[in-house]
Amino acid sequence: MFPLCARLEQVQDGGSVFFQQQLDLRGEPNQHVSLHVQIMFRIVMTRIQDKWKSYRHRFVPWIALNLRKNERTIRQVTERSKDRLASDEVVLETLLHLFRALLRNDVAHQEEVLRLLPASTQTRYLSPETTEGPDIGEPKGEHGPIETMFLTVGFCIERKPSSLPFAGTGVFVTRGFVPKGATVAMYPGTIYQAYEPILFQSIWNPFVFRCIDHVLIDGNDKGISKIVYRSCSGRDRLGPFRLSDITWLTANTENPLAVGQYVNNCSNERAANVCYQEYDVPEAFPLELRQYLPNVNYRHDTQRPLRCVVLVALRDIRPGEELFSNYFTIVH
Repeated sequence: MFPLCARLEQVQDGGSVFFQQQLDLRGEPNQHVSLHVQIMFRIVMTRIQDKWKSYRHRFVPWIALNLRKNERTIRQVTERSKDRLASDEVVLETLLHLFRALLRNDVAHQEEVLRLLPASTQTRYLSPETTEGPDIGEPKGEHGPIETMFLTVGFCIERKPSSLPFAGTGVFVTRGFVPKGATVAMYPGTIYQAYEPILFQSIWNPFVFRCIDHVLIDGNDKGISKIVYRSCSGRDRLGPFRLSDITWLTANTENPLAVGQYVNNCSNERAANVCYQEYDVPEAFPLELRQYLPNVNYRHDTQRPLRCVVLVALRDIRPGEELFSNYFTIVH
């Protein structure tokens, strides 16, 4: 006779026919019921365990118990000011540089937007002589978003199956070289202030990012989270001007940076090479470029600047490397 654990594994691997054969060999109905209950209990517990693995990082008790065991997964800084690797000015410069290149390469679909802009701004995008750098003098509309990113900032990132077992999707540097301090990705999603409701959206949702000031970013691209983001993005539209990017909810995002929610947590074996950094979008951010911001406020009348979270390189990153971050930062 098999031990119970071996029997249950055999049932799961062999299918229902094998399970029925085992029942036929036993004569006691109560034993049949008992075995069936045990099997159902094990299936339920397995599902709960799978959910817990993806959700546990949001529970403070779990974090506290695992700090010492997984010290390399914790990023520790001595004070808040040292949490930033790149200044807001550097982050802004990178976003403007890339977003302008994206718009220029999509100018054929931007006619309605461009005709409402001042003549000087139109010239920036329509004149073939206008360049933002040595590699942006390419014919308009020739490159896709990922290629445009490579030509603009010198590297590009893409989603692929993670190199970690059972980690699902990951983010890799596929071309180019990422220097330390560079803005590598953005964390997309709906922005919730500390007092705003997010209960139903957060259930079984491992993509809720918590900022230091308790602002939450829901980066889930499925289910209720996806519906809420689309609704808020459509609500905020100003005529032809889109104030946020909704394409990150699809497989073909117009902003190639907007994949930060798929960056996996580091481990004791795989050290972090990027870190999260909070960034508030200034009011003077160009109206025509807001269509590439992958974030939207849950409430239309939020008085605070739009919160974004960018991922910044902790060291030089070479092509082929997967991005790993610290899901937890401790400020002493």
